[in-house]
Amino acid sequence: MKIILIQIEKTSDAYIEQGVAIYQNRLKNYITFETITINMPKQVRQKTFDEQKRAEAQEILRLLDPSDFLVCLDEKGKQLSSVAFSEFINKRMVAATRRLVFLIGGPFGIDHQVMEKAQYKLSLSDMTFSHQMIRLFFAEQVYRAFTILKNEKYHHE
Repeated sequence: MKIILIQIEKTSDAYIEQGVAIYQNRLKNYITFETITINMPKQVRQKTFDEQKRAEAQEILRLLDPSDFLVCLDEKGKQLSSVAFSEFINKRMVAATRRLVFLIGGPFGIDHQVMEKAQYKLSLSDMTFSHQMIRLFFAEQVYRAFTILKNEKYHHE
């Protein structure tokens, strides 16, 4: 199985990029973890929020394969503990999911066209975080999930 994280726009914060890179490197011991960044043209950023979300949706949908298991990271999604998240990933591996795709939407959220295609909606917290910060939190949680599955000492209960 391959885990793919689709994200909108590059981050301008080096510490976020560095943090994600650290966990991406650590994940090489467990799984293929790839990030795909969608960069929208400047003229799209001058449109309304809904028009921006629709333009992002077109790019996101273009990247998806029919067999992908799509998980949208959304504030209204289901919250899981780290152990439950590791079990979720394990179930996808047992189900022989080829590509487990997680999506972090842009600053205005995820368009309904994409949300309707999602097989699962996941919330990392009741709190609101920037779509850029979520990248780091998510990468760490994927790493934590694999250390839990391998019974390693990273996670403490």
